[in-house]
Amino acid sequence: MSDRNNLTTADGIPVGDNQNSLTAGSRGPVLMQDFHLQEKLAHFNRERIPERVVHAKGAGAFGTFTVTQDITQYSKAKLFSQVGKQTDVLVRFSTVGGEQGSADAERDPRGFAIKFYTEEGNWDLVGNNTFSLINANNERVWCKFHVKTLQGIQNMTAEEAARVRGEDPDRALRDLYKAIARGEYPQWRVSIQVMTEQQAAKHPDNPFDVTKVWKHADYPLIEVGILELNRNPENYFAQIEQAAFSPSAVVPGISFSPDKMLQARIMSYPDAHRYRLGANYQQLPVNEPKCPVMHYQRDGAMALGNNGGNSPNYEPNSYDDAPKQNPAYVEPSLPLGNVEAGHYDHREGNDDYTQAGDLFRLLSTDERRRLIDNIVGSLSQATEEIQKRQLCHFFRADANFGGAIASGLGLEVEMPTR
Repeated sequence: MSDRNNLTTADGIPVGDNQNSLTAGSRGPVLMQDFHLQEKLAHFNRERIPERVVHAKGAGAFGTFTVTQDITQYSKAKLFSQVGKQTDVLVRFSTVGGEQGSADAERDPRGFAIKFYTEEGNWDLVGNNTFSLINANNERVWCKFHVKTLQGIQNMTAEEAARVRGEDPDRALRDLYKAIARGEYPQWRVSIQVMTEQQAAKHPDNPFDVTKVWKHADYPLIEVGILELNRNPENYFAQIEQAAFSPSAVVPGISFSPDKMLQARIMSYPDAHRYRLGANYQQLPVNEPKCPVMHYQRDGAMALGNNGGNSPNYEPNSYDDAPKQNPAYVEPSLPLGNVEAGHYDHREGNDDYTQAGDLFRLLSTDERRRLIDNIVGSLSQATEEIQKRQLCHFFRADANFGGAIASGLGLEVEMPTR
């Protein structure tokens, strides 16, 4: 038997017997010195890490992002530097509310996070927020990223989803894995919307309100590239369960915005990873940047590699070869105007209904029917008082929308006139 076929402990010690404990005689008690048994039991007790508080159920795969259009006028990020340039990526799809054992077909929002392993560090594109782009002249624009499927969109009725949940709770995860294994690599078109600081100042809504869209007629989609998934993970735990995404991970040329949700997530996401995976979660292979990493962080649980070796763990220092700050990467200042810090009511003056109504009116007849059926199915479990309170919101978005839901609930309401 070659050395590579020898079973060993985690310390690399060859194991002579993995089927029988070390006992005092054939029927006697187990001896404490059976370190291999103790290691197996202790590790078994620690095999599970806390699941994600949200997005616990998910699937992922590796692939590439290929630039198809030049956007260097907006961003100096090197991954966008030339058409045809490819960057390795990891994508994780998830539901939001369910635990790890929940079904893929549950009615739930969906998560979509991308890790770009760029030459300037890892960039995590985590959905929902508005970001900013900075070009080589240190000029800033506000940006929304859009990732649109090239496979087409298919939907299930509530009845079909209920059947799928019972027959195959991991259907979406399995479908992604099998498609890649067959060589049918899924693709998405990545585009951006761009808004200047001057346009943002005059925008009728708060452009950094995550509940509002930027009209495509005013801010058309600009294609950036194609995202393709072409490699399945070899080990789900190491490469997907331990994958950590955070909007705080940005590279030069991509930055933040005043989006309130984004501002909170910049702190909360990496904090969640430090709790769930450990203080050195970025050192795990799936999260490790592909470029050199030079910093002064040392120690902590599971510090991998040489932990900085004999280099200094403080800065500034007098060592010529120690990493130092580079002013070339300082972002342009963000003018805040004549403002005062305070707790401002973010709902004041908001129009929360026009865009919702516009979206409803864009839906096809079949899409409207499914939406109404799903809302009626959920809202029918609430008390009549809550049903009527919620109907007010639907009517404000669109009278036909509210009327159809009221009818489905069996409620007689007076139709409002415009």
